[in-house]
Amino acid sequence: MAGWQEIHLDGQVAIVTGAASGLGLETVRLLASHGARVVLADVNTERVQALATELREGGADAVALTVDVASPQSVGDGVASVLDDLGRIDVLINAAGVDVTASATDLTPEDWRRVLGVNLDGPFLVSRAVLPAMRKQGGGHIVNVASTAAKRAWANASAYHASKWGLLGLSHALHVEGREYGVKVTAVVAGGMRTPFLFDRFPDLDPELLQDPACVAETILFALCQPRDTVIPELTVLPMRETSWP
Repeated sequence: MAGWQEIHLDGQVAIVTGAASGLGLETVRLLASHGARVVLADVNTERVQALATELREGGADAVALTVDVASPQSVGDGVASVLDDLGRIDVLINAAGVDVTASATDLTPEDWRRVLGVNLDGPFLVSRAVLPAMRKQGGGHIVNVASTAAKRAWANASAYHASKWGLLGLSHALHVEGREYGVKVTAVVAGGMRTPFLFDRFPDLDPELLQDPACVAETILFALCQPRDTVIPELTVLPMRETSWP
């Protein structure tokens, strides 16, 4: 049996949400380098169009998709367009995420709904939209990017914790439902990464305590490249020196 490093994704259609930056972008680049037909899904139209063009110029098969993952209409239209244009969906990486740093008493209901809308409603809506196609074609793989925030808590992140705890539960529930149809579902519990998601809010963070998002993308690839009769429902990937995890 071939090792996972030798398995390629040639011709597989992979949608990556949050593809405009950070982990989403690193995942797109890695999957494209392994032969996947990548769909860069993000609310930032200009950014994903430019990135898709850059990838195509480098020889990748890449398309841009403007989508608001918190909107059922936007998600439905976006997934339908991918199926119309590419004919199938083999991989979905739910990597889009937002946060608002505020105490529970200062967090507005609007901010709460925005964080839950992107981080929890989004993976539900996109997974719900792609699952019928995956079931019909006899298989597929959904990867939900969770966080150590789904395992322990810290101050001023109540909406984020709620969204990631919920995402972990959703991922395991989808895992149970998908197996009957050959659809794999994996939750990747990622520790802190050197991405704009953290540095834009916490510019004083020590980058040495964080991991390169490219390393987390490699972990996602590892999960995708397991043999057909094997699935990893959950795995954790941490920086060696992260202080928020024992």
